[in-house]
Amino acid sequence: MSGFFSRLFGSRPQAPTRDIDPYEAAAALLVEAALVDGVYANLESDMIAELLVTSFNMDAERADSVLKKGESLAENAVDAHALTRHVKTLPEAERVAIIEGLYRVSLADGEACKFEDAFVRHVASLLHIDDLRRVSARKRAELNRP
Repeated sequence: MSGFFSRLFGSRPQAPTRDIDPYEAAAALLVEAALVDGVYANLESDMIAELLVTSFNMDAERADSVLKKGESLAENAVDAHALTRHVKTLPEAERVAIIEGLYRVSLADGEACKFEDAFVRHVASLLHIDDLRRVSARKRAELNRP
């Protein structure tokens, strides 16, 4: 009987945590932003690859590899929190660049919808980016709209 209670109230094994490259996790968040409206267009994937090159000084080959891994992560992701845990290890300037990238991806197909905006706000909160920096990132994204 005591074995039953120890199993019932004892500690449960933790799910194994995966070490994910923070840039791959960032790419997955960018893919998630593109998927909020239900469509992942070539225009959006091209935008993400460009963001990886310009924001994180990656060469095109590395950006393509990171994007492919990010797409796979996004396909299997349960929620944004699991991804932001890895992205939070990046410096604040790079996290702000990710927020700007999220806005650029959400604006790539025209106008951002309220769901895309809510997603970016949620991710910014999880990455500890305050509203002032988030709004500045949005304005830069709007100025750089394709």
